[in-house]
Amino acid sequence: MIERVKFGLVGYGTGGRVFHAPLIASAANIEFTGVVTTSPERRAQVAEQLPGVGTYDSIAALAADGVQAVAISTPAATHAALAIEAIEAGLAVVVDKPFALDADTARKLVTTAEGAGVLLTVYQNRRWDSDLLTVRKLIEKGSLGDVRRFESRMERWAPERLPGAAGGGTLLDFGSHLVDQALQLHGPADRVYAEVHGPDGGLDDDFFVALHHTGGVESHLWGSWRQAGPGPRFRVTGTAGTYISPELDYQETLLKAGKSPARLGDRWGVEPEHRWGHLFRGATGAPVESCRGRWDTFYPAVASAVLGEGPLPVDPWDSVRAMEILDAARHSATTGTAVTL
Repeated sequence: MIERVKFGLVGYGTGGRVFHAPLIASAANIEFTGVVTTSPERRAQVAEQLPGVGTYDSIAALAADGVQAVAISTPAATHAALAIEAIEAGLAVVVDKPFALDADTARKLVTTAEGAGVLLTVYQNRRWDSDLLTVRKLIEKGSLGDVRRFESRMERWAPERLPGAAGGGTLLDFGSHLVDQALQLHGPADRVYAEVHGPDGGLDDDFFVALHHTGGVESHLWGSWRQAGPGPRFRVTGTAGTYISPELDYQETLLKAGKSPARLGDRWGVEPEHRWGHLFRGATGAPVESCRGRWDTFYPAVASAVLGEGPLPVDPWDSVRAMEILDAARHSATTGTAVTL
């Protein structure tokens, strides 16, 4: 029989309910033990949507019930304190993005976990987006030649929706993914320039960040809740061609529709053909079959690491480095100048 890790989830808002619970519940090597929430409404949702999964008042109560690992999906400003609480309880910890509100706090979390001998990782699920995996494959095959410019967008049209405090603002929320993906593909950056917009007294709702990577690639990253004409998800330009992927990975749509890897099996993360990107070598482009999106591999990998059977899926120091860039982006937007790292 497969050895299973007893796993808990802290928070059952949209993030916990939609982006974490279905994936935790689908992992064959995880026993989904309980959810920490004190909200009567959320407790009722857990009872309805996760039969057999208990609810708890605190991380301490989860730990007392033998849980070995927890995922924290709560407002961004609470991540650090809850992660420290879980680390002190001896639990392996998954922290949702944004990992923390700034690089200094992120660095403290990692060193605290290392000092306690506790596993800590960050939910950078979009490393396993279909479109990103396709871009990586094209780069590795040499289909694009030497990449010169990487354009990446998470843009939406919802001007009536102000960014909530839960995500910490659009730069932290979308930027945590966009910067992480750029660093994964193109390596470290040594210069950052940013423009950030936010309503008076509110959190930022639109940004542009430019990264100069030490290897020579220029990354241009956009995130917005008020873009009426969203650009392509990816446009990657190299010396031999350009790849354009039009839309955001399909896995988010599946989860919001109530689907899960457990229900879809091998159909999980498979992009419909009409959503495939195109590779251009001039005025016309040819479709490129999208790689299968694999968010479903994250939690099984975490459980394997807890069991001592493999590495963590995301090195938390990667998220510290991404937070350093987001800190620099805020400084650049304030001063109007590029920041050298």
